[in-house]
Amino acid sequence: MTTSPAYQTINPATGEVLTQYPVIADTDVETIAKNSHQAFATWRALSLAERAAKVAKLADLFEDNVDELAAIMTKEMGKPLAEAKEETQFSAEIFRYYATHGQHLAADTKVSENNDTISYIQRRPVGPLLGIMPWNYPYYQIARFAAPNLVLGNTIILKHAESCPESALAVQRMMDEAGIPTGVYQNVFATHNHISAFIAHPLIQGVSLTGSERAGAAIAEQAGKHLKKAVLELGGSDPYVILSTDDVKAAAQQAFAVRMENTGQACNSNKRIIVMDDIYDEFVAEMTTLAAALKPGDPTTNDDTTYAPLSSEKAATTLLQQLEQAKQAGATIHTGGQREDLPGFYIQPTVITDIPQGSDIYYEEFFGPVISIFRVESDEQALQLANDTQYGLGSAVFATDQTRAQAFAEQLNAGMVGANTSPEESAEVPFGGIKRSGYGRELGPIGMDEFVNKRLMTIKK
Repeated sequence: MTTSPAYQTINPATGEVLTQYPVIADTDVETIAKNSHQAFATWRALSLAERAAKVAKLADLFEDNVDELAAIMTKEMGKPLAEAKEETQFSAEIFRYYATHGQHLAADTKVSENNDTISYIQRRPVGPLLGIMPWNYPYYQIARFAAPNLVLGNTIILKHAESCPESALAVQRMMDEAGIPTGVYQNVFATHNHISAFIAHPLIQGVSLTGSERAGAAIAEQAGKHLKKAVLELGGSDPYVILSTDDVKAAAQQAFAVRMENTGQACNSNKRIIVMDDIYDEFVAEMTTLAAALKPGDPTTNDDTTYAPLSSEKAATTLLQQLEQAKQAGATIHTGGQREDLPGFYIQPTVITDIPQGSDIYYEEFFGPVISIFRVESDEQALQLANDTQYGLGSAVFATDQTRAQAFAEQLNAGMVGANTSPEESAEVPFGGIKRSGYGRELGPIGMDEFVNKRLMTIKK
């Protein structure tokens, strides 16, 4: 039996270990899977309206406990407190969206009718699902996986990131308080070996992972081996193209705000900013000024002159190694690029240019406050650079001519595209990518169509 404290809360602002939790025993996998399967029989037997009512109660609990939930998140992964509150509220909105619209989204659809029969496509739950969640959005990631599946009637085994145990436990407590029956939602502190055992278990019907490209490849391989449906939301190196602007400084300020959200630790952040030659120098100068002005600060305060720590020692070390690799490849660092001589995991906001296209580091994802800027001289060059990536999550293009922006956006290879705006993020619209950013979609109407039996029902008249 494994009892090592693999799950622990480490305050990113200080590096202090605050709490530790043991992982489940190897023998618990069988019990947890059976509990999920048994709960599925009673959960699916409820009407969708009954399930939706409990999910609506869960949305209420997220709203009622915003301050407490946000404080836990900030303590565990260093998210600025104001952003943590926004994430908590967004999570409530996702649960409420599916509670409100689930009946319509899961309604039968007539596809054929003749003299003798009528045929419908019915959307029915498939059974126990495994969710593997990351640390960077501790509640939002759970919400977008759990909300549609709970309303549908699936049951969930939730493995959260090892660095977010208190966030995971807080969600479990709210599930219980909302009246979600025992076994329908089970938080588990599981190891990689336990994950493999769950995926292989015959009672588990699917797996959803949000995480790294490496983790996604491993999960996809195991899911394929055992013929399990998988949804993967992986990394991104999103292009953010500025073809023209009437106000260079304002454009830089907007791009900077997008990049610094969650201290740069968002899969769909604007990690490659592509700027037309005639505005490039002024744009880089403004970005450099903005980045250099920020100082390390306490993420529990709402001070917009400071930046927060990264989530972990590993995150900080990895980012510094990538910056060194970029410098060795010939890139230029205009400001930042260093670790602060402080407790915790603070890496200075960094502006970097001249990363050679085609170099190894060019194709990597910077998961932190690194603003990478590229100079281009034509729309054609900008498009080639934007699409030259192994990822395909999000992208955005900006121009003073809306027709030009839309024509450019049509040619971007990504799951989410914006023309003169970043792609919308709300409960109503789908989230997901192509290529090595994964497959499947969460949120919006089609977020309810992933782990579902689209059953054909033919009825004789």
